[in-house]
Amino acid sequence: MAKQIEKPAAGKIEADAADAKAERRDGPANNGKPGNPGAKGAPRRRVGGRAGATGGIEATDTPQPQVIEVRPMARRAAMRKRHWGLALGFFLIVVLPLALVGYYLAERATDQYASVAGFSVRQEDTPSTTDMLGGLSQFMGGSSSGESDMLYEYIRSQDLVAAIDARLDLRTHYTAPHQADPIFALKPDSTIEDLVEYWQRMVVIAYDQNTGLINLTVLAFTPEMAQNLAHEILAESQLLVNQLNAVARADSLKYAQEDLEDALARLKAAREALVHFRTRTQIVDPASDLQGRMGVLNSLQQQLAQAMIDYDLVAQDSGPDDPRVGQALRRIEVIRDRIAAERRTFSEEENAGSTETYPALMAEYEGLVVDREFAEETYRIALATLDIARSNAARQSRYLSTYVQPTLPQTAEFPRRVVIFALAGLFFGLRWAILALMFYAVRDRK
Repeated sequence: MAKQIEKPAAGKIEADAADAKAERRDGPANNGKPGNPGAKGAPRRRVGGRAGATGGIEATDTPQPQVIEVRPMARRAAMRKRHWGLALGFFLIVVLPLALVGYYLAERATDQYASVAGFSVRQEDTPSTTDMLGGLSQFMGGSSSGESDMLYEYIRSQDLVAAIDARLDLRTHYTAPHQADPIFALKPDSTIEDLVEYWQRMVVIAYDQNTGLINLTVLAFTPEMAQNLAHEILAESQLLVNQLNAVARADSLKYAQEDLEDALARLKAAREALVHFRTRTQIVDPASDLQGRMGVLNSLQQQLAQAMIDYDLVAQDSGPDDPRVGQALRRIEVIRDRIAAERRTFSEEENAGSTETYPALMAEYEGLVVDREFAEETYRIALATLDIARSNAARQSRYLSTYVQPTLPQTAEFPRRVVIFALAGLFFGLRWAILALMFYAVRDRK
């Protein structure tokens, strides 16, 4: 028997819609309470039921309408304890310290005046021994950059500070505003190390190693003192350069004199060795002696050729028993023996009771001649170097060239209040931001 599906009554559908509206209106406040149709655990409402008693047929369940939950609107933002804590931290970490820094810079910081000077160490171009030996000075190094580096360190050194303090009384000047400005002034009871450290703060040096130029900025609490300090620094730097000149001249003369003495001793030894060779071998010049021997050998060769020609002429006109033929043969044999003896002298030579080969004598003589020529050339160079050193000693080879004279400032440019205030604000702001991020990171982990 076929089942009949009965449509839900219109009144039933309207009741379900009314329940859905009530659920949206009540929101999550009534979740879980009995009687709330949308609450978890509440019995679902059946749309259909049994059919009328007269039909006796059971109807199927119809699908419920989709229910959309709407969250309540956000409440108005309000300050909480953590917000008040951040505001208080910003005031204590940023605003209050920055206000103190601004007050100190505006009311208590003493004006500082800057005197500017510029100079460089120059060296006169002079010929050297290495130039005379073939232009090797480019491999030896050495220039005015070394003196500039030395001068840069000297300006920052304790020796210069002590020398200027003895003349201008740096302690009295730099400690005068300490009571009103304890940060930018020197402590009254400072030691020499404290004074040197403070001096390095008040004297700014800009050194360009490529050009060798040194720019000097001297800070003081009065314009006149700043200019006087710059003049004193230049004067002390000139004294240092003069000392370097004196030491360089003394060393140059000393080394040139020592080189000349060594070259002279070498030349004497080379000449004595050559004289001893000539005395031992009884040969003044083996090359000339060899040329003479070669002349004798050439003459014998010519005589041998002439004797052979004469023998041929006599042999043609007479018989073998002719005494002239025998005489010509004997002449030829004698000349040949003489030529052989002369040729043997080139390989062996008996001299002074000892046997020495002629090639060995030639090799020994040539070595002695080379030693003598090298010693003579070295002696000439050493003598010229000594003359150049004496000439350079009479003039200044290094000098301090000032291209910017110390200026007299009219406006106090230091301390740079705007820059210091901006940097302080940036530092305090970053510190507050880092602390705030750390606080929220710890809070989120909890």
